[in-house]
Amino acid sequence: MYPEELVAPMRAELTEVGFKEFKTAEDVENHLKNDKGTTFIVINSVCGCAAGAARPGVKYALDKTDARPTTLSTVFAGNDTEAVNKVREMCLPYPPSSPAMALFKDGELVHFIERHHIEGRNAQIIGEHLVEVFEHFCK
Repeated sequence: MYPEELVAPMRAELTEVGFKEFKTAEDVENHLKNDKGTTFIVINSVCGCAAGAARPGVKYALDKTDARPTTLSTVFAGNDTEAVNKVREMCLPYPPSSPAMALFKDGELVHFIERHHIEGRNAQIIGEHLVEVFEHFCK
């Protein structure tokens, strides 16, 4: 596990813009089992592509559209192990990946962005893609 002092600012980048943290498998499962709406889950990470593209891309998208998911949530790879594993299980057949982003509608996965879709892209490209996804599924 990463020291909390290291990941706290990375967590804050999302929680400060309205993301709820899921810390346990039960948090994830209970929310998605009972959710009647859209839930966007970011599997956050300490890596450079999370810092330089994923988190800024998410914030870019939220600033550019009113079509927002009902719930914004996050789990942190390397720290929130139970929650991350449950999200990954619910994203099968996609392989484990972090950072990654998943959009669920009524508890079912409808869109997934893997690490290889984040690496090598800038925040604006990721953000513009998320705007399209949100406008398609969250209106």
